[in-house]
Amino acid sequence: MKNTSYIIACCLILLFPACNKKLDVLPQNNVTPSQIKTSADVEALLFGAYTLWQSYGGFGEQFILVPDLLASDSQVNFIGTYQDYQAVQHKKTVSTNSIPANLWANSYNIINITNTVLDKLSIVDTADRATIEGEAKFIRGVTYFELVGFFGKPYSDGQASANPGVPIVLAPTYAYDSLKNRPSRATVSQVYAQVLSDLQIAIAKLPSANVNFRADQFSAKAMLSRVYLSMGDYVNAALQANDVINSGNFTLTGSYDKAFNNASNSSEDVFAIQQSTQSNAGTSNQGLTTFYSPQPAGRGDAQIDPLYFNFFENADFRGGNVTQGVSIAGYQGYYPNKWAKFYKAIPVVRLAEMYLTRGEANLLAGGAPAGGTSPVDDINMVRMRSNASQLSTVTLQDFIDERMRELGFEGDRLWTLKRLQMDISGLGYDDNLLVLPIPQSEIDVNKNLVQNPGY
Repeated sequence: MKNTSYIIACCLILLFPACNKKLDVLPQNNVTPSQIKTSADVEALLFGAYTLWQSYGGFGEQFILVPDLLASDSQVNFIGTYQDYQAVQHKKTVSTNSIPANLWANSYNIINITNTVLDKLSIVDTADRATIEGEAKFIRGVTYFELVGFFGKPYSDGQASANPGVPIVLAPTYAYDSLKNRPSRATVSQVYAQVLSDLQIAIAKLPSANVNFRADQFSAKAMLSRVYLSMGDYVNAALQANDVINSGNFTLTGSYDKAFNNASNSSEDVFAIQQSTQSNAGTSNQGLTTFYSPQPAGRGDAQIDPLYFNFFENADFRGGNVTQGVSIAGYQGYYPNKWAKFYKAIPVVRLAEMYLTRGEANLLAGGAPAGGTSPVDDINMVRMRSNASQLSTVTLQDFIDERMRELGFEGDRLWTLKRLQMDISGLGYDDNLLVLPIPQSEIDVNKNLVQNPGY
C-alpha cells in the first residue's frame, strides 16, 4: 500500500461522486483550487471527505477494527495472514507498519479536504453555506479526535497539556508553502480544544435533520458526548447525550440485529457511513465485512474470542447474534453478525450508546441526573431490548460490561478502558505500546515530528 505524505502533497487527493462531472472526469490527484468554481464543486469536494471516511482507512474498517485489535482480550482474535494486523493485536507495531501510515495519510487527506471546503465557503450558495460549513467542521473535528486517540496518550492520564498529540493543520495545502512550514505535533489538550471548537460550531451550523448519510446537529452532539466522556467531563457528556435521546429523531430498533446490515440508516443511527462496491469489494479488499464475515463472502480473518461469550446471560439475544464459520485460511470460529453483509450502512454512533453514555456520565457526575432519568433506567433500556435481565442497582463496572455487550466489535472497548484508567491486555491504560507510532514515512520528510516513546 502506497501512502503520500500529506505535508508535501501539493495536489488534492480526492474522491468525487459522479454528480459533478467537471470534477469527476479529472485524475483524482490533479484537481486544483482553480477548478473549484461553483457551489456544486464545493459540495462535491465535501462528499469526497465522506467517501474517504467510508474507506478502509476510516470508518469502513480501521477506525473501528484497529482499536478493537489493541483491546482484543475477550473480544477478537485476528487469525489471518496479514502480518501488520497481527502486529497491532500483539502490540508489536513498528513505525513502518502500513496500518498507522494509512490511518495518518487518509485522515490528513480528509482534513485537507475539509480545510479546502472551508476556504471556499464564499462561493457556496447562501442557503447551503451554514450546512456545508457545519459538515466540514464536523468531519474535521471527528477526524482529529480519532487521530489524537490513535497517536497520542489518553486525555485521562492527567498530562494532556504536555503530551504530544498530532499536528493541527487548519489551512489547505495550497495556502502555504508546505516545504517551509512543516508542522510539529500539538499537545493532546490543544487537539482536544480544536475538536471541541469544531464540534460546537458544527452544532450551531447544522440542521436538526439531514439527508441519509450526511451529518446533522445531533450527529455532532453525539460525537461531542464521546469527547466529553473521554475527558471525564461527565456533566457535559450527559447533557449532550440527553439532547440526542430527547430529540425524538431516533428510536431503538425493535430487535438488536435490526440495527445492522441495513441499506440505509436504521432508526437508531445517529450517524452512519455508507458502503459501496468501491469501498468494500470482497475477499481481495480490506474492510469490516471483509475481515468479520466468514467464507465464502469474506475472509473471516477476525474471529470472536471465545471468552467474549462469558459476558452474557443465557437469555441475552446479543450473545447469540453470531455465525459459526470458517476463515479463508481454514480456521473454524464464530463471527459477529453486525458486519455480515457487504455494501450496508456502518453505524458510527447509535442511540443505544447515548443511553449508556448518559447513564454512566450521570452515575459518575452524581447529583440530579441530566434528563431526570436514573442511570439504572438508562442501562435497563438497552438491556431490555436484548432480553437481558433488568438491574435493580447499577455500578460503573455494570456500564463497562454493558458497553462490551452492546458495542462489542464497534471500536469502543479501547477508548472505554483508557478513559477509565483500566488495564488493557495486561498493559497499563497509558502504556506506550497502546499508542501507535508516527509513520516513519512522515518523520523522514518532516524532522519537526517527534516519534512516540518505544518506537
